[in-house]
Amino acid sequence: MSAAPRLPAYSLFAAFVAAAGLPIYIHAPKFYVDEYGVSLALLGTVLFALRLIDVVQDPLLGRLAARTQRWRAVTVAIAGAAMAAAMVGLFAVTPPVAPIWWFALMLTVVFSGFSYLTICFYAQGVSAAGDLAQSGHLRLARWRETGALLGICAASVAPILLGGYGAFAFAFAALGFVALLVMWGQWGRASIPSEGFGPVLRDSISRRLLLIALVNAAPVAVSSTLFLFFVESRLGAPGWEGPLLLVFFLSAALAAPLWGRAAEQWGAKRTLLAAMVLAIAAFGWAALLGTGDTWAFAAVCVVSGAAVGADLTLLPAMFARRMADIAPGASEGFGLWSLVSKLTLALAAVALLPALEAGGFQAGMQNDETALHLLTLLYCALPCVLKLVAIALLATTHLPKEETG
Repeated sequence: MSAAPRLPAYSLFAAFVAAAGLPIYIHAPKFYVDEYGVSLALLGTVLFALRLIDVVQDPLLGRLAARTQRWRAVTVAIAGAAMAAAMVGLFAVTPPVAPIWWFALMLTVVFSGFSYLTICFYAQGVSAAGDLAQSGHLRLARWRETGALLGICAASVAPILLGGYGAFAFAFAALGFVALLVMWGQWGRASIPSEGFGPVLRDSISRRLLLIALVNAAPVAVSSTLFLFFVESRLGAPGWEGPLLLVFFLSAALAAPLWGRAAEQWGAKRTLLAAMVLAIAAFGWAALLGTGDTWAFAAVCVVSGAAVGADLTLLPAMFARRMADIAPGASEGFGLWSLVSKLTLALAAVALLPALEAGGFQAGMQNDETALHLLTLLYCALPCVLKLVAIALLATTHLPKEETG
């Protein structure tokens, strides 16, 4: 049987895993543009191609996690070490081959490790939540997602605070060592029978939650892909990217526990719908901003970040609660969850970066109003439309036991 859950350990491990997720989509493309002159369109194409690998890989990793559960701590340690080494290779090693090929190779290892760790971590959370008091899924989600958001916060500003991307990569590896150590005794060793993807895909509520996750993650994928370009070119505030990212993700981290408590009182679905409306208001406000509106955009980051805190806390908790009912092993279910969560980032990269380049936008250069207007539409208007679709899907979905988390 698994050890009693130590929630701070879950929080630290979540910070490690999350630091290799969203921040990579923020940092890596711009780093390879600035350092090696790789084109935005080519980077977007590579990111999309890597996500196509995940279409096959993530569900298979979920099955692998289910089959190797007896050795979960060992396999997690291997995946974590590989991810840390690839992060160092991505940012701290001069590419020994063409930069775009090195970029693709290192990201393949990072994304594979990230996928496997995410699947194992969330699957373990399903069984660990059962050892907690009532609303165990929401309680564990508060610790886990707050830790994840703090990890994203740290990773978003670490290259600036530590003096470069190489230092960030080594700091990430050090965090990984500590996180793997504190979580070592938390992994379940008992084998839970696996029924494959059938129970998840046959269940209408699970399918619906996966669809909602896909659509609802898209606005975050869009804003993450374009954030640095929006701050630098639309607001005319180069150098403010790091502080504004910190404001955004810190707001999400601080809001996540509050959303969790609100969900326990008023229900996860109702609370999440309120957060989605708040996100639309924030992106709508951002569309009105222009050169010099840095402080106003900081306020947008506070509001939109708080809304993201609900997305990253409540939806995984709702899905985990459903997995506890229909697929106790949960590994395959979270293999699918990992896939849809990352697919949005891939679609954003392959659609938005080439579209910006085709519209005349050039990173780090002076752009005309047409190019800046396109950037504003993609960064602000597109997320609003996607959030409206997500609201419609969630509002028409019946979720049993949503009140208890």
